[in-house]
Amino acid sequence: MKLCDILNGIDVIECNADLESEILGVECDSRKATEKTLFVAIKGYETDGNKYIASAKGAGASVYITDEKNALSKDGILVSDARRALAVAAKNFYGNPTKDIKVIGVTGTNGKTTVTYLIKHILEKQGAICGLIGTNKNMIGEKTLETERTTPESNELWKLFSEMRDAGCTHIIMEVSSHSLELSRVYGIEYTVGAFTNLTQDHLDFHKTMENYEAAKLKLFNQCEIGVINIDDEAGKRISKLAPSEVITYSAKSNEGDYVAKNIRTKPASVEFEFVGIDTIARMEMNIPGKFSVYNALCAISVLMALGVPVYEISAALRTVKGVKGRAEVVPTETDYTVMIDYAHSPDGLENILRTVKEITEGKVYVVFGCGGDRDATKRPKMGKVAASLADVVIVTSDNPRTEDPNLIINDIIPGVREVRDDFISIADRREAIFKALDMAGKGDMIVLAGKGHETYQEINHIKHHMDEREIVQEYFSGR
Repeated sequence: MKLCDILNGIDVIECNADLESEILGVECDSRKATEKTLFVAIKGYETDGNKYIASAKGAGASVYITDEKNALSKDGILVSDARRALAVAAKNFYGNPTKDIKVIGVTGTNGKTTVTYLIKHILEKQGAICGLIGTNKNMIGEKTLETERTTPESNELWKLFSEMRDAGCTHIIMEVSSHSLELSRVYGIEYTVGAFTNLTQDHLDFHKTMENYEAAKLKLFNQCEIGVINIDDEAGKRISKLAPSEVITYSAKSNEGDYVAKNIRTKPASVEFEFVGIDTIARMEMNIPGKFSVYNALCAISVLMALGVPVYEISAALRTVKGVKGRAEVVPTETDYTVMIDYAHSPDGLENILRTVKEITEGKVYVVFGCGGDRDATKRPKMGKVAASLADVVIVTSDNPRTEDPNLIINDIIPGVREVRDDFISIADRREAIFKALDMAGKGDMIVLAGKGHETYQEINHIKHHMDEREIVQEYFSGR
């Protein structure tokens, strides 16, 4: 593709490159640059792409884009915003692959993964071919692709969209992180439906304030035709009033929502409720427990209604849904107690899962949890307090310490535990912490391994070490 076509829609301030030159790829990682690549220098967390312009050119990049005037020289193009330029360049290079595909974006602190899986499952029951982009994995139909972050960088995202288009996808359902909204990774995507689940404390290491975090979430609704929003959430109420798109609201508490859950019944392994709206009423049942599952189902159903899927078909398909890996996932064991893995890694997420298991547990509730390193430290004591308030036995351990000392992270958690109680166990080695819980549990008890969820690694000093909690549990029983 010619450079002039790739630059269509980009705010170019100065161009020192041949607009007729042929471009064979768009990259923002100089290590991936090859012959006739367009390299876009963006600023990342730990480094600045402008430092690698020479490396990219040395690898074959024929043109580069920058938003730093001082970095402009031969074969360079100066733009007002390099991140947005990357998104538009990739969209153009791959031929705007989503123009004939319905794209659904789901944002919020908790529930994104489950909601996207529910939507995908039900759409596929209608015969749709779906692409999925999210925290657990990316999928093209039944083909699974591993993923490193919730929302990929924009050039990777548009490449993925093109693969989904070529595979015949009719719908793309994706998690939209606040980082991706703030960093323009999803810039230029035209969403058919955007959905908001909830907003609770998380990612303040990046956003600094809850106001900034909320403002990032609001950006999704500048890019969608229809917004589906949880108005039981205070941020959701505000977003529903500010969103420029058409808005559909849902609620499990009041009649103010366009769609409301009534007569909610929670069971040990499922939830049931009546889905009520104007000229609409249907009984819904889903085989995932917990009040939070009602909200996840409500969000997914509301999105599907916005897409025109008949409510009775939604109801029938919802009954066939199976659980999502790492979300209230029960690990098979031949014991008289239960082991559950859940991705809860925020105060609200931890509270949700612990309240759910308390309702269905006859014996004691054990929680094994930690907090991620190099992330919002202010939530650590809050998670400690939640665990101490709701669990009978608290075992504080490590999560992904990244570049931090696990013991120092634990020391940040403990003051929150001590606000409630003095009895707790601290074991920095997560494997040993899990073994300790398995040693202690008895008949009718529930062990919740919180924080890792679907992840099968532990990140320490930039290195990912294999660690699958399912394997750890099986290892424990194999070694008895």
